[in-house]
Amino acid sequence: MITIQGKGVSTGVAAGPLYFYQRASAALSRYEVEDRDGEWQRFKDAQAKAIEQLGVLAEKAREEAGDEAAMLFETHQMMCEDMDYEEAIEGFIKEGGMNAEAAVTDAGEIQAEAFAAMDDDYFKARAADVKDISGRIVGILSGVVQGGIDSDVPVVLASDDLAPSETIQLDKSKILGFVTSGGSGSSHTAILARTIGIPAIIGVGDQLREEYAGREVIVDGGTGAVVIEADEETRARLMKKREELLKRQELLNQLKGQANVSKDGQDIRVYCNIGNPEDVHAVLENDGGGIGLFRSEFLYLNCDDYPTEEYQFEAYKKVLSDMGGKEVVIRTCDIGADKMIEYFELPKEENPALGNRALRICLNRPEMFHTQIRALYRASAYGHLSIMFPMVASVWEVREAKKMCEQVKAELRAEGIPYSDEVDVGIMIETPAAAIISDRLAKEVDFFSIGTNDLTQYTLACDRQNNNLGRFFDAHHPAVLRLIKMACDNAHKEGIWCGICGELGADLELTELFLSMGLDELSVSPRSVLPLRQKVRETDVRVVREKLLGGLASADSRL
Repeated sequence: MITIQGKGVSTGVAAGPLYFYQRASAALSRYEVEDRDGEWQRFKDAQAKAIEQLGVLAEKAREEAGDEAAMLFETHQMMCEDMDYEEAIEGFIKEGGMNAEAAVTDAGEIQAEAFAAMDDDYFKARAADVKDISGRIVGILSGVVQGGIDSDVPVVLASDDLAPSETIQLDKSKILGFVTSGGSGSSHTAILARTIGIPAIIGVGDQLREEYAGREVIVDGGTGAVVIEADEETRARLMKKREELLKRQELLNQLKGQANVSKDGQDIRVYCNIGNPEDVHAVLENDGGGIGLFRSEFLYLNCDDYPTEEYQFEAYKKVLSDMGGKEVVIRTCDIGADKMIEYFELPKEENPALGNRALRICLNRPEMFHTQIRALYRASAYGHLSIMFPMVASVWEVREAKKMCEQVKAELRAEGIPYSDEVDVGIMIETPAAAIISDRLAKEVDFFSIGTNDLTQYTLACDRQNNNLGRFFDAHHPAVLRLIKMACDNAHKEGIWCGICGELGADLELTELFLSMGLDELSVSPRSVLPLRQKVRETDVRVVREKLLGGLASADSRL
């Protein structure tokens, strides 16, 4: 038995084979082949498999976001069999003696360059498509696993950490839990684990070795323990704990349909954070009151080029329709920092967390922003939509973003396209600047939603992605809590609501404090809804308010 200790960031106990995430290698092999007909057949087999994979992705996209989303993959299927593309590959193999990987790469680059040189914007955009299908075929030829998991059974997934673009492609049905050597509690791996309700452990470092692959492992997301080939006593103890957690969940299920009201009658909305239309099922299953944060950037991460208005419209429409009139707060594109996309072609920055990201990109690229705002307002006709702008630091930024909304509404009216006049517009409070001038910002918007992950990072000058900082990244720090209260108080002075959509919203140690502050909403991972509801219903706010709010001052002793 081998025990590895990390940090638990999503509770639960899971058992299964340990599987290491398979990431594509950047190295391309080039060599001369003798059996040229055999090498051509290798390409044809890989081409057929790529077309099959794209068909599966097209159906998945159609279910999640409609026909427009599926068309991207169907177009890629057709491009795989393009006559000019095939003839170039055949020439490289049969006449030049190239191996299939090199032939596909070179043919793809030639065709992509030809598309990029065209005047028509539509054909220019096809350059990225050719690169994508070539990469897919080369990956199949090289034995690279699409989506990182090649297993017939569910596994405990191990990795250094996963980028947002990698998490979006994972087959969630095959994952029992996560173990990562790096990462942090606010990493996208941790957020994904909490969203789909599986245990996750980070920060195990070099204790995680490839030689453990395939061995039976038990992970305890509560304690951060990873046990490889557990002895009978340890296995029995952990399996008993798993059963107890499942029974607790059954008891929590009895809270479904109950109000989020404290003992003394204070009401708070409990909403959910999601990253894609698939997650709506988890929101409804866990009785979330609405969606307080839909991370729209994951639509961008799932595309090879800027997502079209139709693609976004179908995704937003599906979420709003599936939520059946419950409020859905959609955050505009929050790309940059730890969420980078190749086709954005963002220059390398020394400090990307403080650089061109989120609303800054949207205001600098009005065409992209315009497309998203149009898709959002069109979708608003199908449910209760609110729009939220991230990474705000100044009043002028909010005013400029609101101008785009007014421009889009005028366009839609002129075109006779329906949209709702009841769309609220809010901002995230995630910079100290926004919290400090929240009295002025509150005059401009309909609501505040506090992003505690970034607010903590910027307030404490502490990188949220750096697991080595450990105790220095303290979301309970008095400075962070004071900024939250400041924003909440200033929101209420202007008659607007204030919530939290960061991970701190699910921290049950702070629920009483948040109720005492008068926060109107907490948006959490779907699995956190019922434990949070239980905590709210057990609290008498009048009893704890004076003690807890007074405690903010005494907390200075921790500094």
